[in-house]
Amino acid sequence: MKYRPSRRTRRMAISTAVVLALAGANGPWLYRFSTERYHAYKINQPEYKAANGHWDFLDVPSEFRINTIHAALLHTGKVLLVAGSGNNQKNFDAKSFRSVLWDPETDAYRNIPTPKDMFCAGHTQLPDGRLLIAGGTRRYEKLQGDVTKAGGLMIVHNEDPDKPVTLPAGTRFTGKENGRTFVSKDPVLVEKATKVFDRNTGAFLRNDPGLGRIYVEARQSGAKYETGTEDNYRIAGLSGSDTRNVYGIAQKLALDKKDFQGIREAYEFDPVAEKYITVDPMNEARWYPTLTTLKDGRVLALSGLDELGQIVPGKDEIYDPATRKWEYTGIVRKFPTYPAVFLLNDGKLFYSGSNAGYGPATVGRAPGVWDLATNRFTRIPGLSDPDKMETSATVRLPPAQDERFMVIGGGGVGESDRSSAKSRLVDLSDAEPEFKDGASLDEGTRYPSASLLPDDSLLVTGGSDDYRGRGGSDVLQARLYDGKSDTYTRVADPAVGRNYHSGSVLLPDGRVMIFGSDSLYSDKANTRPGVFEQRIEIYTPPYLYRGSRPELTAGPKRIERGGTAVFTANRASSVRSAKLMRPSAVTHVTDTDQRSVALGLKRTDGGISVTVPENRALVPSGWYMLFVTDDRGTPSEGMWVEVP
Repeated sequence: MKYRPSRRTRRMAISTAVVLALAGANGPWLYRFSTERYHAYKINQPEYKAANGHWDFLDVPSEFRINTIHAALLHTGKVLLVAGSGNNQKNFDAKSFRSVLWDPETDAYRNIPTPKDMFCAGHTQLPDGRLLIAGGTRRYEKLQGDVTKAGGLMIVHNEDPDKPVTLPAGTRFTGKENGRTFVSKDPVLVEKATKVFDRNTGAFLRNDPGLGRIYVEARQSGAKYETGTEDNYRIAGLSGSDTRNVYGIAQKLALDKKDFQGIREAYEFDPVAEKYITVDPMNEARWYPTLTTLKDGRVLALSGLDELGQIVPGKDEIYDPATRKWEYTGIVRKFPTYPAVFLLNDGKLFYSGSNAGYGPATVGRAPGVWDLATNRFTRIPGLSDPDKMETSATVRLPPAQDERFMVIGGGGVGESDRSSAKSRLVDLSDAEPEFKDGASLDEGTRYPSASLLPDDSLLVTGGSDDYRGRGGSDVLQARLYDGKSDTYTRVADPAVGRNYHSGSVLLPDGRVMIFGSDSLYSDKANTRPGVFEQRIEIYTPPYLYRGSRPELTAGPKRIERGGTAVFTANRASSVRSAKLMRPSAVTHVTDTDQRSVALGLKRTDGGISVTVPENRALVPSGWYMLFVTDDRGTPSEGMWVEVP
């Protein structure tokens, strides 16, 4: 019998002919269309998700979309998203400062009144579960060409040992040599001079002048009011001995770029009341600071640009949550802005060399271990690509007990187009620790986001090869890093490029939230200004596509250090590990809170018992997510517990 094709076969043949005809006329378009359709089909297949995970966009209602630059997971399970002015001069001028609270469990959103511009502040988790936020923006930068009045830093000297001097805003400074007059923008207090005596004889030697720092600018616009060299300045409005004892000294006062300026204000965000609470301001204004929790629960504030747009000159200070006040450390240690400084198991601090950029290229860039009590800094050798550490990410690999750190990617100083593909590893438990290269990324990567996962892997995603994604250089890739084998495994690619002002946060259900990106340009030719990326993506790792997962069903909400607690659990017989994971507080790919602490584990009748290490520096007081993982590496959802 002669073969006759079925109707379905004939329809498919006709469709194929139509497609081929269209391809002839519109080949490139149809190819792209077909490729995109196939890609969408492929990444949504169960077997693909189980191997690579999956990305979804968070459906954020328009009234809650902000330029998210900071994000912190709170012990209520909600995520605080902070934009402040969102790197937008118009928002800053209008005093439009934004924060949004998102509940991943209910997908509900709430706008939070934001009292100051927290854009580029620092933050860390406090022992009682509140979030400390300090610093922010006082003034936006002015690029060279936009500056119309010459200006800069004026150092006011007071040689009178008997009394301080206060100069009001609008004080005039006139150069003795150049004859040009500049006006202060703010009031300044200049402390009295310090009498210096000979240690052996007690004889008076000299007065060391008290110093005050103030920003001044010319009264009129134009290049003719610039100065080229250092000069002494007479101060108008003084009388008596002050005319001799009080004077100004300034270097070049010009029309060059004026950097961002910081603020002193500090706040605690209360996760229960869901509001900011004003606390004592810092002694130093800071923009781009790092806040690092210390062993005793106090918080160290480091670096930043001050109220003049100058790098804070090593004047670190400590916040005490009990008094809500700040005090200087009394020592000087200089770092570039947003230095990655971590608390170690012995209470000392580790600086990896990662930073966000502002500050001298040769000061405070070397990694090492810092003893805050003595100000002794021990450098750690072996760091590869040491001149490409800006915008790199540093992670404390699990378990935190091992004190192994990884530094990922980074770039050259400032707006350099150079970037690093290196992953540098260091084991601080070694007698003489030294950096060694680990597995590399495929290409140089600035701004990589890195989140610890409860199965002890590390998600590394996003970034860009060039400064702020110039030339369409965003890295649309994600990888899972295995610290035991020192290997990266490529997983599902994100849909959105992430560079400057991006970050990632582990959620209690084991997924990861990725936010932000602030490209300099929106096209590869670098001709159109960039637009802030307000879309938020959620990455669901492969372990959540394996079917069932262990579940903690009940247990105490509070565990003492060194203590043991019993939890009931489904599938308890399959549980192989338990850990406490400290919630993230991240900005500018800097997250010094992130850590995963392994717990002692025993099985009980219908559940498990876990034991928390005794070391306060290893387990700082605060709230943690308790995760357990089964024999396949599948984690439970995190259960919130407090370690007092």
